[in-house]
Amino acid sequence: MNKNITIIGVPMDLGADRRGVDMGPAAIRYAGVVNRLQSMGFQIKDIGDITVERPHHFSETENHKYLDQVVEANTLLAEAVSAEMAEGRFPLVLGGDHSIALGTIAGVAKHVKNLGVIWFDAHGDLNTGETSPSGNIHGMPLAASLGIGHKRLTEIGGFSPKIKPENVVIIGARDLDPGERQLIKRLGIKVFTMHEIDKLGMARVMEEALDHVRKGTDGVHLSLDLDGLDPHDAPGVGTPVIGGISYREGHLALEMLADADLLVSAEFVEVNPILDRENMTARVAVALMSSAFGDKLL
Repeated sequence: MNKNITIIGVPMDLGADRRGVDMGPAAIRYAGVVNRLQSMGFQIKDIGDITVERPHHFSETENHKYLDQVVEANTLLAEAVSAEMAEGRFPLVLGGDHSIALGTIAGVAKHVKNLGVIWFDAHGDLNTGETSPSGNIHGMPLAASLGIGHKRLTEIGGFSPKIKPENVVIIGARDLDPGERQLIKRLGIKVFTMHEIDKLGMARVMEEALDHVRKGTDGVHLSLDLDGLDPHDAPGVGTPVIGGISYREGHLALEMLADADLLVSAEFVEVNPILDRENMTARVAVALMSSAFGDKLL
């Protein structure tokens, strides 16, 4: 694994319907992410936070809340991610709501032609302005990265699509909107819901997921929404949904991902300190990062 990691924070909450996830990057840093990764032998460069402009009033464009600000911040993020990858570094992006995946994937896909994506999330994030019940852009980044949705979202970074549906795996889904279900079936996206995790076990799910993203890809991006975990283990998230991945299942999944040695980039999103207990969710995020980067007990 690339030992040179660049941390990029994105204090974004405009893509969500709850304030607070803009403090996620600070909470994760406070939970000791730099020291944890340095103790594992990684060379860490923290370039600080992407600027997120805050509007004076609510704005909505064609059922896309805060479209201008989300596009602007993600364009800056895509440029930062691309610049770090051009220097041979591994971008580790700290969110912020999940709309920031628009910029992360745009930046990574400039350097990885056939990018695989493992998307840990309670939600599909496959909505568009036409299917979204809320207009919140944090529910649209995966669709937009696939080239589906508002042109200003799909063309962040100057090209579209960034990824192919056959190179995507969603793990932990348990709250999908009708339009998302239709898109999953139409595109044939591989999804492991909590039903499959309960039935097969996380080890079997990860074996199949890794086999899926290995084929025809040049590297894999990890997009991990902390609401993929059960709220008992990660209470401080933007959109909690009961019945999620357990703490140990999350670690097993990321340990297996580390063993596969496929990762070229990662982001951890939706940590909301306002809803958290003693920074518990940020500490869980840091622990999961250590597993994703190969930390072992023995």
